Amino acid sequence: MTRSKSFPSHVGNTRHALLAKVHIAKKELGLADDNYRAIMRRVTGKVSARDCSEGELHRLLAEFKRLGWKPKTSSAARASSPKSGNRFSGEEDAQNIFKKSGKPHVRKVFALWSDLSRSGALTDGSRAALQAFVQRQTGIASPEWLTAPQANQVTEGLKAMLARHKERAGT
Repeated sequence: MTRSKSFPSHVGNTRHALLAKVHIAKKELGLADDNYRAIMRRVTGKVSARDCSEGELHRLLAEFKRLGWKPKTSSAARASSPKSGNRFSGEEDAQNIFKKSGKPHVRKVFALWSDLSRSGALTDGSRAALQAFVQRQTGIASPEWLTAPQANQVTEGLKAMLARHKERAGT
């Protein structure tokens, strides 16, 4: 295989490493192929990682991190790589379990769920409980994968729950 002179040899290696990480993330997240491709289409507009640019692969990896994937790095890689300004670090991600979605309709679902939890309307305000609720309402396994109309269906259900709770509480 010969490379074009316009690309340094390390560019192919970086791309190869990104593709490997994408497939590792898919496996570690336990994504079915159709869910994986739906995420890829939503993030990059493409259905194959092979067709993605390096920037698109980085965005796809960032989405997988947001969905809970935690990449494992070797001690040699940590020692040789500079600290990045990655806002998806494991510690920050653990503290902001319901935040940081780039989609307003998903943020609204999380916000309403948090309101319900704070008001005492829920016995279990965890992320797992939210995922179960979303699954029952839409058949979609996670709020992050909802389209705007599906998220609207979920938010209407959450609003109704909040209204019923307020009515029972007399506020």
